[in-house]
Amino acid sequence: MERNVVIIGGGPAGYTAAIYTARANLAPLVLAGYAAGGQLMTTTEVENFPGFPTGVNGPELMDNMKAQADRFGAEILFKDATKVDFSKKPFEITYEDIVVKAKVVIIATGAGPKKLNIPAEKKLWGRGVSSCATCDGAFYKGKEVAVIGGGDSAMEEATFLTRFANKVTLIHRRDEFRASKIMVERAKKNPKIAFALSKTVDDILGDTKVTGVRLKDVKTGKLSEIKVDGFFLAIGHIPYSEIFKTQIKIDEEGYIVANHKTETNVPGVFACGDVVDHHFRQAITAAGSGCMAAMSAERYLQG
Repeated sequence: MERNVVIIGGGPAGYTAAIYTARANLAPLVLAGYAAGGQLMTTTEVENFPGFPTGVNGPELMDNMKAQADRFGAEILFKDATKVDFSKKPFEITYEDIVVKAKVVIIATGAGPKKLNIPAEKKLWGRGVSSCATCDGAFYKGKEVAVIGGGDSAMEEATFLTRFANKVTLIHRRDEFRASKIMVERAKKNPKIAFALSKTVDDILGDTKVTGVRLKDVKTGKLSEIKVDGFFLAIGHIPYSEIFKTQIKIDEEGYIVANHKTETNVPGVFACGDVVDHHFRQAITAAGSGCMAAMSAERYLQG
């Protein structure tokens, strides 16, 4: 059976695309993935999504979006797409051993933060460990936090966090930063930012919430601890674009290249959300681009 629309991904972008295409009577199939819901599934409290003045639990927000897509007739499967073929029409998408044909494909597979891959990171994720200062900075008013990273995003995160935290310690494994000179100078001039250079993170401390970070000096091997209430990762993001690399245009960082209408270089294939977004990576911007992709897909199908 040939589908009008297959949406690959089940975060804010994918579910919003599903809502819009389902309301347009396009009967979309959503391959939401085994880890459906995206990064919001590991976020305890979302305070900046419009329409929730007292905040909303991340998984609850995703459940609501899914229910809304269900209501309008989207078919949602918690399966991962494992292969795509965009070289012919209809397009072919494979999950498990099943091949689905589609007139239009909307890619909304998202991205995830690069991690340190230490056990405490997973245990304390959403309990003081975060990768988004814009999302979670307001929880640390009057507290002390740490940021790890050496690029512009680390400088931005650290500087942003000084709006709330009393002290921000910027941790970097080298003794100088790769960030742009102006960003480094801005951080160094900020009296709330301290620097822990030539240090790596040996462990994140705390049982049910972050209480501190253990650092290791890369030159001497000496261990030290700092007390913090929050720990922010700013070492980059990984777009989930691997299965599309031979099929559509992808930039050197792995992000899918799409224009302002969410069109990729293959007519009929659209991309939205964090898999195309180098900069904002917010639930609301992902949802907005999911809407754009759905409307672009509908117009494409109309000819």
